[in-house]
Amino acid sequence: MQDIQLYQQILGLGEPWRVKAVRLNRQAGEVEIEVECTESVWGCPECGERMHVHEWERRRWRHLDSCQYRTILTAEVPRVKCGTHGTQMVKVPWAEKHGRFTALFERLAVDVMLECSVAAACEILRISWDEADGIKQRAVKRGLARRPVRVMKRLCVDEKSIGVGQQYMTIVAEVEAGKSARVEYVGEGRSRESLDAFWEQLSQEQRAGVEAVAMDMWDPFLRSTLTWVPGAAEKIVHDQFHLVQYMNEAVNEVRKAEHRRLFAQGDQSLTGTRQLWLYGMENVPAKWAQRFAEVKGTSLQTARAWAIKEVFRSFWLSADEGEARYRFDEWYGWAIRSRLGAVKKVARMCKRHLQNILTFFKHRLTNGPLEGLNNRIQGLIKKAYGYRNKERFKTDVMFHLGASPLTEIDPGLLTESEPPGGRSVMGDF
Repeated sequence: MQDIQLYQQILGLGEPWRVKAVRLNRQAGEVEIEVECTESVWGCPECGERMHVHEWERRRWRHLDSCQYRTILTAEVPRVKCGTHGTQMVKVPWAEKHGRFTALFERLAVDVMLECSVAAACEILRISWDEADGIKQRAVKRGLARRPVRVMKRLCVDEKSIGVGQQYMTIVAEVEAGKSARVEYVGEGRSRESLDAFWEQLSQEQRAGVEAVAMDMWDPFLRSTLTWVPGAAEKIVHDQFHLVQYMNEAVNEVRKAEHRRLFAQGDQSLTGTRQLWLYGMENVPAKWAQRFAEVKGTSLQTARAWAIKEVFRSFWLSADEGEARYRFDEWYGWAIRSRLGAVKKVARMCKRHLQNILTFFKHRLTNGPLEGLNNRIQGLIKKAYGYRNKERFKTDVMFHLGASPLTEIDPGLLTESEPPGGRSVMGDF
């Protein structure tokens, strides 16, 4: 079999496209496959009106390697001059419009970048960083355009710091039973407007179909959700992990104030105990168990604050809303009478938001799945040594953690070039 026939079959090209020549350049480490078009009448890519070719433009595309050689497709591509849409280049069956890589190469690149860093992918694929970033952006754009329109019933909303200073991004993820959480939206900042943009892109039917939204008590997110989601007052669930975090911070404030006072008196009872008070009773490391038992059994204010925090954690073990309300009232009375300012502050905050804390017992939704995603996002930030470009952060999160189909090719590619006897191998992309 001759080289031309071999590559004609490998590429799966059909009329009016055919391989004209195959050239090996050992010095450059390249195989060039020249493809020619035998058709002189084409339809406008925009409106379909058929007309004669106005001019030809030479184009190059990187294709999958042939053994150790880079493979380059070249072709004189027809351009037509439409009275309505002006001069347009016709679509080729192996690449997307204006692309510099074939569809199959881009799919390979996406698969590689999903498994390793961009730097490693560039070395494996022998492409530049900018080329890799462009492939990633196009993959996300394709995926977002092809996401099916559906009702997302259970959502989690949180903020994520992406660098030094107050640089935050808003993350929205969908949680489905039996499936991993998937990022649906990344917005800049943590303002009401950043979440408004997510709700606004949904249809009225989609917003009405939302059954539960887990979030912190951050007021801009609350106001946005209450404005856009019908019946949101009964659907918002304040995340228990954030609430317990507030109590941990209160315990630490009590510890710091008490430690300063005791240390000034020569008492080092609280020295080196910061981490101990952040543990729950059930997960204190064995090596610290004796030390912790000694300090928590004292009359220290910090020990009392920790005990109040532990009772607060047990609130979510309630069987139903009625039991939870009873437990909360008991806990709230203890916290308010504790004479611990930081603890009382958190207790009053929880009292103000009690309605949407109790909704947990209806929806059983937390931000736990999104916290898992946040850990993976932190891995992306570490791998990228931080993000100075917020758009690049959005792209990376949607590329690695989004719900979009990244590797699906435009179904219109190759449909006019399907060879006799079966679909082109490129059509499986």
